[in-house]
Amino acid sequence: MTVGLTTIVDGGRYFEGPRWHRGRLWFVDCMARTLLSVSPSGDLQEHAAVIDDTPCGLGVLPDGDIVVLTMFKKRLLRFSGGTLSLYADLSKLAIGTIDDMIVDGQGRAYVGDLGFDLPPPEGRGAVGRIILVMPDGNARVVADGLRFPNGIAVSADHQRLVVAEMDGACLADYDIASDGGLNLRGRLGRVSDPDGICLDRDGAAWVASFTEDAFVRIGRDGAECGRIAIPGRRALACALGGADRRTLFCLSAATSYAELRQGKSVSRIDVVAVDAPGDGYP
Repeated sequence: MTVGLTTIVDGGRYFEGPRWHRGRLWFVDCMARTLLSVSPSGDLQEHAAVIDDTPCGLGVLPDGDIVVLTMFKKRLLRFSGGTLSLYADLSKLAIGTIDDMIVDGQGRAYVGDLGFDLPPPEGRGAVGRIILVMPDGNARVVADGLRFPNGIAVSADHQRLVVAEMDGACLADYDIASDGGLNLRGRLGRVSDPDGICLDRDGAAWVASFTEDAFVRIGRDGAECGRIAIPGRRALACALGGADRRTLFCLSAATSYAELRQGKSVSRIDVVAVDAPGDGYP
């Protein structure tokens, strides 16, 4: 694996939700409230602005439309034909702020419900949940007992879902039932403040560790089997893309928890070549 990182975008505020789609990396700038995409060579485009809420997670529908999660109004917005429109309103189902999400190849959206409103309260416990939004609009809770569910990834065969538990410092590993329901297989790894994640063809997960200033690869057995350090920067999210899906897009920010509360952050995207290609969603 190549260890050198190459910067393709710099000077953003807080990048999240990277998804490889049609030859570009799609993502949001949470603080600037924009939906963006970038080519591997660094050609940056702004596609839409979310004027009344904070965007975070993204998903790609089977028809190619983008779904944008907005955190505090608890909505999923569909980006199609250059405009945003309501895709799903989860305000009556979600208990707390919604954070990250993924859409699988069947058009099913898995959404993390923190179970509390941000900023995180003390003593919040394992109150997080995962909400499943079906293509017909029906939504239900399919997992609970999570400690700050963050990044979510689904395998290409739609048999496995992995979610980063930020407060739990681990990955929760689920089997996916035929109806989209989740059955907890167990918990993997030990990673401080895991944020965004993606899966590769070996069944390993790349995990953005916010406070370890690194992107960490966790194998199916839970052991660490790779690490890309970004000293002095917070790791936010990652995705595997490029023509052969062997390019790891690493989203990070120069910030801290204290600075985030003051709105201080400078974000960038780096790329690095890895051996195992991406698998599934993202």
